[in-house]
Amino acid sequence: MAVRFDDYDPDDGRIDVSDGTNAHTILSFLAENPDIGFTPKEIHEQTGVPRGSVGSTLARLEEHGLVRHKGDYWAVAEDDRLGSVVAMNHSFDAFAAYTDRYADNDDWAEDLPDLDENHDADTEA
Repeated sequence: MAVRFDDYDPDDGRIDVSDGTNAHTILSFLAENPDIGFTPKEIHEQTGVPRGSVGSTLARLEEHGLVRHKGDYWAVAEDDRLGSVVAMNHSFDAFAAYTDRYADNDDWAEDLPDLDENHDADTEA
């Protein structure tokens, strides 16, 4: 996704874990095995995330408290932050999917009901 370079802030406090991202893929895999630690190589082999991306993705996830590690082994975090992040991303996805019926309809004004209270009285008189 392209961004306005002058406006881009990589430290905006959010991490994208939406469907299709490396972060989502890794978190999904680790969440399926919450009590097991995996090496970055094993995570790559199990998820298909490019080997060169696994380490940096794990580091970003750790910065946000979504994963933990001991030595070379990584696992999903033990607290409920993962659920909060997933819920937040579902909200963002739902909002992005919302379509504005009026924005998609150039003739939207013609579709509005006539709310003039006097309209019926004027036509009957």
